[in-house]
Amino acid sequence: MALIRFFKPTLRRKDMDAVLQTMVDEKIGPGERRKDFLRLFCQYVKAKDGACLRSYLDALEISISAFSLEKGSKLGISVLSPNIYRVVAERLGLEIVLMDIDPLTGCISMDAVNKAVEEGVNTLLIHEPVCQLPQNLEGLKELGLNVIEDITESIGSSFGDLSAGSIGNVVVCGLEEDGIISTGGGAIVVSSDVEKAELIKSLSRQTSPYTELADMNAALGIIQLINLPDLLKRRGEIFRMYQQALMKTNNKLFGEKNIDFKSNGFVFPVVVNGRPDEVIQFAQKYNVSCKRTFTKTIGIRYADRIDLFPGAVDALSRGLSFPLYPFLQPKDIEAIVKVIGHLPG
Repeated sequence: MALIRFFKPTLRRKDMDAVLQTMVDEKIGPGERRKDFLRLFCQYVKAKDGACLRSYLDALEISISAFSLEKGSKLGISVLSPNIYRVVAERLGLEIVLMDIDPLTGCISMDAVNKAVEEGVNTLLIHEPVCQLPQNLEGLKELGLNVIEDITESIGSSFGDLSAGSIGNVVVCGLEEDGIISTGGGAIVVSSDVEKAELIKSLSRQTSPYTELADMNAALGIIQLINLPDLLKRRGEIFRMYQQALMKTNNKLFGEKNIDFKSNGFVFPVVVNGRPDEVIQFAQKYNVSCKRTFTKTIGIRYADRIDLFPGAVDALSRGLSFPLYPFLQPKDIEAIVKVIGHLPG
């Protein structure tokens, strides 16, 4: 038998009608559907306006450029941030300052923020990995920092009054194939500040229409947003089944464990006690996909540096993830639950 797929886009055959209608309308490039998608996304994250773009890289670059940073400025990012952050920083001539995480939330802590400020950081690019939210940043607003919140992996997660997209001056969300919201590629940048939103739009127009999201892709995004509540509900149900199974072992869930935390179910992230490669082999023996969670992060080179990043070392060295998406078949969910409930370690 083949391994259970790790990711699968949450698109149904009938959802493709929106794309077909776009083709029938003979308007597949940037147009009205892009505007409709942007409007719906802004409503969801309570933003004013922004831009839909064809690449995540462009979105990150515009989100940072909206703060008009001088070359050599310091950009604070989590040690669990994706490598693409480094690429963007280099393109803009910025210096990266790596920040440790709070292992209880999986995101940067206020202690890490204060330390970064002491090192000269005035702009944060907050990565919210594998469904997590930075729940311990009381006092952040008082520091007057520029805050960019990347909700690519956290959109739909919430904890009380905190939700993905609620803390950033600028919010960016990737829309790749493996995303909670997927347009088959691209990204979106928005802001709740009118002036900042206008600046984002102005920056995006400088390369228009070559970097704007096409209507064919936006049509998929619209369907994804309309279906998001139901999809999140299903992801949550599966997440809880996995969580109950994990409690039977000596391994632990990565990040927030409070029952009031509503995970978007991006994946099911764990930190194992045993050797990761042995756990992966164990899962594959039962046709279950299992991957290291943070191999493509900036911090993977520091997986053994407990002296530098004590909060992140366990996640970097022993973090694994299991498949979690709405279209998993019951038999596949059953297989994954059994594997999680019998993880070695």
